[in-house]
Amino acid sequence: MKLIRFVTNEHPTGVYGLLQDTDSVAVIKGSLFDPVEITGETVPVKTITRYLPPVDPPNILAIGRNYRAHAEETCDALPKAPLLFLKATTSLIGHGLPIVLPAAAPSSVDYEAELVAVIGKEAKNVSIEQALDYVFGYTCGHDVSARDCQAGDGQWARAKSFDTFAPLGPVVVTGLSPDNLRVRMRLNGETVQDQSTADMVFDVACLVSYLSHSITLLPGTILYTGTPSGVGMARKPPQFLKPGDVCEVEIEGIGILCNPVVAE
Repeated sequence: MKLIRFVTNEHPTGVYGLLQDTDSVAVIKGSLFDPVEITGETVPVKTITRYLPPVDPPNILAIGRNYRAHAEETCDALPKAPLLFLKATTSLIGHGLPIVLPAAAPSSVDYEAELVAVIGKEAKNVSIEQALDYVFGYTCGHDVSARDCQAGDGQWARAKSFDTFAPLGPVVVTGLSPDNLRVRMRLNGETVQDQSTADMVFDVACLVSYLSHSITLLPGTILYTGTPSGVGMARKPPQFLKPGDVCEVEIEGIGILCNPVVAE
């Protein structure tokens, strides 16, 4: 299934829907985690006025340096355990909304395409073998990062948590294996990241299990699973986001998350 949350003139506060094809959405009752119950109302995609993040997460967890090629391009050693950081929930935005370059740190903002796992039921101390049973589905994510803050602060929370620094969506896909999906980032139409999730140091099952032994993963928790190689800071010269840019995250089997870039 491909599930989205959106706004129309008839549904100004937002509603969930089941994407039937590229042109229409079947409106469903309840939330993302309720059994799918189609209302009988069909909405043309062209009438959607805004895409909302497909989930309101209690926490945004994220993993750094989780692709071998990305660790190599940044001259970092592979981590011996998943490298966890948190993003503020206020950084979340949906498909189509602008990434805002903050006035406090506008000059070194970088892109990171990521597969995002959505936790579907409470997970605590789960095994690797059981871990994927706790994942509801997967979506496209963009872990926008202020590299100057990341380097200067001594930790990553502020660099990763400016408002609009967590684009997500537009769809959540269920029944998908996360182990070999092509993850791409296009910047103004040019492919700048292109790699398979098979290059992950720690796969999704390992991440969910590992985190559940430290943190209770509540339903709706989203997990950014790391970014492939090709980030702007590793390019020569570095290539950071600027007003007028358009970022597209495309993940095989899921779809495309697109966000323009503006100045604050």
